[in-house]
Amino acid sequence: MRDFGYQRAHDVSGAVAVLGADPDARYLGGGTNLVDLMKSGVERPGLLVDVRELPLDTIETTEDGGLRIGATVTNSDLAAHPDVRRRYPALAQAVLAGASGQLRNMATVGGNLLQRTRCGYFTDLTKPCNKREPGSGCPAVEGEHHNHAILGATEHCVAVHPSDMGVALTAFDAVVHYETADGPGELPIERFYLPVGDTPHLETALPSGALITHVSLAPAPVAAVSRYRKVRERASYAFAIGSIAAALDVRDGVISDVRIGIGAVASRPWRARVAEQALTGGPATAEAFAAAADAELAAARTLPDNGYKVTLTRNLVVAVLSELTEEAAR
Repeated sequence: MRDFGYQRAHDVSGAVAVLGADPDARYLGGGTNLVDLMKSGVERPGLLVDVRELPLDTIETTEDGGLRIGATVTNSDLAAHPDVRRRYPALAQAVLAGASGQLRNMATVGGNLLQRTRCGYFTDLTKPCNKREPGSGCPAVEGEHHNHAILGATEHCVAVHPSDMGVALTAFDAVVHYETADGPGELPIERFYLPVGDTPHLETALPSGALITHVSLAPAPVAAVSRYRKVRERASYAFAIGSIAAALDVRDGVISDVRIGIGAVASRPWRARVAEQALTGGPATAEAFAAAADAELAAARTLPDNGYKVTLTRNLVVAVLSELTEEAAR
């Protein structure tokens, strides 16, 4: 690990000013991803700006009935908050599925959104990687890729985004708010993450030096009947090989509203818009759920060892939406 400086931020504008003056600096929240990447040499900042003591650690109900979640709220506090558990249960479940208790006590909402891929080639400095060194290649295409992307990938990168929380936030139309030297800004989460294209090293649409201040959730009555399901290769703490955050509103057997976010299938949490459109206004049946999943997954492009994700994702959609239909009927 290279030598680096450390500075504690005392206000948002001061933190943003430091990053604006030093492109080699990075914000430090819980450090559960950044510090690991510094140890491996993937990240080599010259200065860490600690933002944990900024007044960004609250969860508040907004005037329109939504939620405002501060960027330094820990994952543990987010999962335990009564309004999150009651109004967006899939979000609480996703956070609890995402890491060990020790990591949840340190990890922050803002840092979770910005975590990097867990692709082994990305973290191995002896291997090429277009995320680390643009133009060097993507060895995962021909190498180890059993947990890599089936949607939205290109020959330049087939890695997946590891966030569980991000899947639920994507399903519920979260908006990411940030501060820059030029003032505040915001990005809907579906525009927050950039498509892979031929520039996989550019992962988010955040302006350079921007500090995430909070995430907002609009009121969504459908989210009260929601669920997060994660499939992993071992029962203990591990990254997903498939996941889903779904919410469903069924009235007289007809779907009036549905939200579906899928994880571990793309470089970003995947909003299943095609499936949602196919389901809205139709019957809440296993056959309809399967057909909608197939429509969403028609765009899948698999590699030799990750084709199982198509079947896994289809089964997750059918199983979770069927369970939510039964729950809504009680």
